[in-house]
Amino acid sequence: MSLISSPVDKTIFNNRIFFIKRDDLLHESFSGNKARKFYSFLKNDFNDCKKLISFGSAQANSLYSFSALAKLKGWQFDFYVAHISDFIKQNPKGNYRAALENGANVIEVGEFLEGETLEDYLNNNIIAKEQSYLFVPEGGRCQYAKMGIDLLAQEITYWAADNKITEFKVALPAGTGTTALFLQQAFIELNTNIEILTCACVGGDSYLKKQFFELCTDESRHPTIMKSRKKYHFGKLYRAFYDIWQALNIQTEIVFELLYDPLGWLTLTDYIESKNIPADYPILYIHQGGLLGNETMLPRYQRKYGKYDSKIG
Repeated sequence: MSLISSPVDKTIFNNRIFFIKRDDLLHESFSGNKARKFYSFLKNDFNDCKKLISFGSAQANSLYSFSALAKLKGWQFDFYVAHISDFIKQNPKGNYRAALENGANVIEVGEFLEGETLEDYLNNNIIAKEQSYLFVPEGGRCQYAKMGIDLLAQEITYWAADNKITEFKVALPAGTGTTALFLQQAFIELNTNIEILTCACVGGDSYLKKQFFELCTDESRHPTIMKSRKKYHFGKLYRAFYDIWQALNIQTEIVFELLYDPLGWLTLTDYIESKNIPADYPILYIHQGGLLGNETMLPRYQRKYGKYDSKIG
């Protein structure tokens, strides 16, 4: 099971060179940041655990990866969601479909929340009644994630040394921001001057900063948050997202996912322009994996904006 040591591709996008850390090529059940954040769960035994509990969206990448982890470990898996659309229930696709096939119990509790967050609901009503369980917050936002992300930082520093690259930036979009935060911390601990650039895909910059502070109170160890050109609502379809996703597919011949990567590339492109970063300055973009989610996202975009003429997609 390949969970580390992904290759780095050199490619050209919009007339400048980028390096792409191909975490999408890691094991298909845990590709992208889930391979990194869930590494410690896969490598450690957790002998007393009989059930894995988490929460999030019915189409979350973490839902599928958690289900694969639970199946591999022989655990029951309960995943709590606020809502599942009737269409998805009747036509399971993407991460939801794959998780069900792995035996996940996807439990809809929106009618019981009464103003609570999903996490508060679980803490107040579910967790206290459970025994022999492992509870992992949404998207793997916890200290367990640090082990795999530390290995990612080591891989990147080795790659830079092998290629005699002494100064560069690393970019990736953020949901909970766990990968970006722990990666920045790891680079500091490795005594490098590598700066992490990220952007808030869920809830805006203030939400992302709050997530950082919950895991690390020292702001000097936080990543740099790139500003987006406008406010985007998570999961909503935008022409600019579809356009840059198509351009990436055509120019780099690498397929990216449609939920996080488009905003990641848009904000990175704007950041490069606003900071007048030279075209030859090295930037490494970490591919987020999550391509299974395109099974639902791409048809939505095609229905709204039409298909496009490309050998990819």
